Amino acid sequence: MRKVIGIGETILDIIFKHNRPTSATPGGSVFNGMITLGRLGQKVCFISDVGRDRVGRLICEFMKENGVSDHYVNRHPTARTAVSLAFLDDNSDADYTFFKDYSYQGLQGEFPPVEPDDIVVFGSYYALNPLLRPRMKDFLQQCREADALIYYDINFRKSHSYEAGSLTPVLTENFGYADILRGSEDDFMALYAMNDPESIYREKISSRTHCFVYTAGAKQVVLQTPTLSKSYTVTPITPLSTVGAGDSFNAGIVFGLLKQGIRREQLPALDQEQWNIIIGYAMRFSAEVCQSYDNYISRDTAERIRCQE
Repeated sequence: MRKVIGIGETILDIIFKHNRPTSATPGGSVFNGMITLGRLGQKVCFISDVGRDRVGRLICEFMKENGVSDHYVNRHPTARTAVSLAFLDDNSDADYTFFKDYSYQGLQGEFPPVEPDDIVVFGSYYALNPLLRPRMKDFLQQCREADALIYYDINFRKSHSYEAGSLTPVLTENFGYADILRGSEDDFMALYAMNDPESIYREKISSRTHCFVYTAGAKQVVLQTPTLSKSYTVTPITPLSTVGAGDSFNAGIVFGLLKQGIRREQLPALDQEQWNIIIGYAMRFSAEVCQSYDNYISRDTAERIRCQE
């Protein structure tokens, strides 16, 4: 069975609505997608760091309860596990405040073995952080040499906009590792002040990554590949929280690839019908998460999908 390997930060998200806490749930941009995939019965492991504190234990137990291996989560004896406060506005979009322990060097644990056509997911500032970059690059190179299918979610927060210029070489390098790249309208406005997906693909992406998925919130999803250009209309919903929506979108793409048995070498030539199935899962999972305060699809939804398959 092909496995999915995620690498990224692990954090406890405390969500506020109208300045009152409404929920506390384990999170992290790649982590959220791995939980969705674990609930769907996929073989999933996650590479990260936590402290040997109560929050770290809670997160690791949560992973195991949801079918995600915590074997490659490095537990630091003196570190504090990261926490974020997510304040939802009237549109249910989140403004984050992070509390992180910078007293230890992260990403020092062992990496899992990578086999051909395993799917590897990475992204966010974790994939750009200069303190983690040497180990991150080692892992990505290992994945490329193993002929894994690599999925990169830029997820570049506005708070790092001042670093956009200095991080361009690392971003470009990440584009080169990726077989599928997803970026949001907010990502590309923060990085390049661009919001036309065709121009972004042509000028920034296509020479390095074949398959590009552009998401524009509740407006549209745009797919660009060497053989296809298609826009998908997003079904209107009333969101409770958008936390985890993009991460679950990523999980939907990975799930669609796995369900159709699509291998890395097949990606550039996928036809429209295959992509419709893949993007359909992504949009379905994202909408599901937007209508809850969880960061991942519910166990009930996951069970229904598993029964349908």
